[in-house]
Amino acid sequence: MQGLTLQSLKKHKALIPLYVCTALGCGGAVFYLVRLATRSPEVTWSRRNNPEPWEEYRNKQHKFYSPIRDYSKEESQAPKY
Repeated sequence: MQGLTLQSLKKHKALIPLYVCTALGCGGAVFYLVRLATRSPEVTWSRRNNPEPWEEYRNKQHKFYSPIRDYSKEESQAPKY
């Protein structure tokens, strides 16, 4: 197929932005999946060290803005399993 080798890509210069955008999209998707796997509290990589990672966030204060309610004095709404 034309456009898959470097020599044919030199003849069809209009395909270069297509390959660049596709590569950036794939790179962004991989970065997002790695970020989700390493930063999300729902993901655990070691069941022995941290069997319930979501429990770490039960007593942490989340930043909500409400001019009516003060969320800092309320208990967590997370269910207890």
